[in-house]
Amino acid sequence: MPFNLSLAEREASGLRRRLPAIDRVTGRQLFSAGKCYLNFAGNDYLGLSQAPELINAAAAAAREFGVGAVASPLVVGHQSIHRQLESELADWLGLEAVLLFSSGFSANQALIKALLTKEHLLWQDKLNHASLQEAGMLSPARQLRFTHNDMAQLAAKLKPQSGLIVSEGVFSMDGDQGDWHGLTTLAEQSGNWLMIDDAHGLGVLGQQGRGTLSEQGIAADKVHITMGTFGKALGVSGAFIGGSRALIDYLHNHARSYVYSTHLPPPQAAAILAAVRVVQTADDKREQLQQRINQFRQGAALLPFTLLPSNTAIQPLLVGEKLGDEQSTMQIAARLRELGCWVGAIRPPTVPKGSARLRITLSAAHSKADITALLTALQQAIN
Repeated sequence: MPFNLSLAEREASGLRRRLPAIDRVTGRQLFSAGKCYLNFAGNDYLGLSQAPELINAAAAAAREFGVGAVASPLVVGHQSIHRQLESELADWLGLEAVLLFSSGFSANQALIKALLTKEHLLWQDKLNHASLQEAGMLSPARQLRFTHNDMAQLAAKLKPQSGLIVSEGVFSMDGDQGDWHGLTTLAEQSGNWLMIDDAHGLGVLGQQGRGTLSEQGIAADKVHITMGTFGKALGVSGAFIGGSRALIDYLHNHARSYVYSTHLPPPQAAAILAAVRVVQTADDKREQLQQRINQFRQGAALLPFTLLPSNTAIQPLLVGEKLGDEQSTMQIAARLRELGCWVGAIRPPTVPKGSARLRITLSAAHSKADITALLTALQQAIN
């Protein structure tokens, strides 16, 4: 079978992935094989996965609604807790309507496959998430990719009123932001639709944590489609698509992974709703996260690594005598675990060949001492 050959090839090239044996994660810490580590590999940017407000909301909803939605949303799965979540989410983000999904991967695939036909073009940033890239490949539309944040190249590829432009708010492996002033200008000039995947910006950027568009001073209605996830800064899981009521009604009828999947469990929806409410008044947590980012960047700049330009919670480090070397990256990640710090080691095909990196993610839950410990471990890992 071909999977045997594929696994052998990945093993030989040092790119085979294996599931880590994690016992449990409690915000800034994780436990594996009886040992405790500082966790710099998750996406719990505000530390809300352990917040009492979310835990209590989920428990109360489980008692009231049960633990499962029992059906797809268009049958009997869409209950009052889901409607309340959609309403408050739309109000918070300035959207006409939203649609809930089980994951960001599912949301991106459903949207692109439902919206585009073979008559359309799809323009994507080359560093867009795998869910967007794969959705483009599976879509009947013709996909055209442009160099990361290269507005001149995108402008040269655009055709008037021909399809959809998609980019991310915060790029998941580089931590930098999309050029949303440039993107909205090009979308308006060309008459094409525009979509933002703001999985890593929602909750941590902008006024009341509204995300990347708010951070860059762009009105929500300048972008036709918004996708966001609940498994990063909001600390739960799941995702949504937001836009006009006409778009959401269309997806109710054509987004197959929505129509044919059991809906979000009510306790999950309740926890997300609690997170939406907490995030809007969490300026203290966002400020604390920014302090940790600044502390890390100041310290990392003194180390013999290449620190990519990012002002977000995602802080990528290129390591090795040959920057981006997969073997060196894995060795240093293993050494960091020995020193008590769990850091993500990202290799191709998740990132382009020759750009393997340590993907360090920071949280408001981290203390100053935690960041100091990480910087000390990074120094020790190369000695």
